Amino acid sequence: MILRFQRLDDWLDWQTRLHPSAVELGLTRVAAVWRRLHPNPFPSAVITVAGTNGKGSCAAMLEGILGAAGYRTGCYTSPHLLRYNERIRVDGEEVADERICRAFGRVDRARRETSLTYFEFGTLAALDIFAAEAPDVVILEVGLGGRLDAVNIIDPDVALITSLALDHMDWLGNDLDRIAREKAGILRAKRPAVFGGPQPPLSLRRRAEELDAPLSVAADDFSFDQRGMAWDWRTAGRSLLDLPLPSLPGRFQLQNAAAVLKTLDLISDRLPVSRDAVCTGLADLSLAGRFQIIPGPVPLILDVAHNPAAALALADTLAQTPCDGRTLAVFSMLAGKDVRGVVEVLAPHVDGWFLGTLEDGRALPAEDMLQQMDSAEITREAKAFEDMKGAFEAAKEEVQPGDRLLVFGSFLTVASALECLAAESWLLP
Repeated sequence: MILRFQRLDDWLDWQTRLHPSAVELGLTRVAAVWRRLHPNPFPSAVITVAGTNGKGSCAAMLEGILGAAGYRTGCYTSPHLLRYNERIRVDGEEVADERICRAFGRVDRARRETSLTYFEFGTLAALDIFAAEAPDVVILEVGLGGRLDAVNIIDPDVALITSLALDHMDWLGNDLDRIAREKAGILRAKRPAVFGGPQPPLSLRRRAEELDAPLSVAADDFSFDQRGMAWDWRTAGRSLLDLPLPSLPGRFQLQNAAAVLKTLDLISDRLPVSRDAVCTGLADLSLAGRFQIIPGPVPLILDVAHNPAAALALADTLAQTPCDGRTLAVFSMLAGKDVRGVVEVLAPHVDGWFLGTLEDGRALPAEDMLQQMDSAEITREAKAFEDMKGAFEAAKEEVQPGDRLLVFGSFLTVASALECLAAESWLLP
């Protein structure tokens, strides 16, 4: 097969220009291309993960536990931080550039004249790779919403909705019931589903009832209790006691882990998992940008929190891990995000703010962020910079041993910090 491009970066650059809009929710185009690529049933068990926050953590837990149980896994997540390959993993390993390029070539040939978005192209390529590899189980993370997201062309054997909060309201609706209705689009008739929080919105329950899809809800159908450095998980007819805490920091990760265990319980007839596999999978977790701590005289904390609900979890984790000195923040968000809501939650935990503008067309200028913060009288300890490098350099001059530096606000914000560290162009004292 002759490929349009040989280099992954060339493929990705072309894909950003292929479709007239960056996002176009809907399954008609992507489903038609998939049928031409793979008319036969998908070969693997499928777990689809949706939700406002916690999708990446839950996908990593599922991948880790199932891998520890000896199953071959495929995992598709988004967005990536540094390398596109982070999005597509087989048996826990990122797929190589060459393999992704070949999959892009197959998608390109199958699409004919159909225009695809960047995300749709990547989703089809990931599914093509998984169909060829035929692992025991594939974990698919929804990109946006659920009902009309490209991953929803594949029917899941079990659906996991991690949490619900206000985010992407221009696409999904401006209240939790509408957002839940979009997330519920990943449910399938007579197939089980899990909601990771208590009290799901009525629209989610109604959709599950319409589909006769058994819905397991936290607190009602499964529960967890922390006991020091261990925790217990219980559901009807089964319990797992004295489990290690997930290696991902934050008390909210227990809620994620509990939902993951219920998801695995519901698919245990096909993919049974031992307690040892659960312990190994939880203990060996690592996920960049989720309260990721880079140690040093001034520890660096990287977190992708970008909405008030995620900021609340971040604030709780900061409070649980105090430092001797100050907490300074390098902060940037994308346009359309709730800057005020995020900063209001974290203001009591941050002693100084360094606002930078991301190098992205969707970036919110630092001066706009500063204006929103000033008008709300949230904090007077904030400074705006033209770019992220300026914010990092100013923070570097300000921090002292005993302080810690928090970098958060989006995946791109964390990626900019990781790029600086990788280039060794910005080092803390």
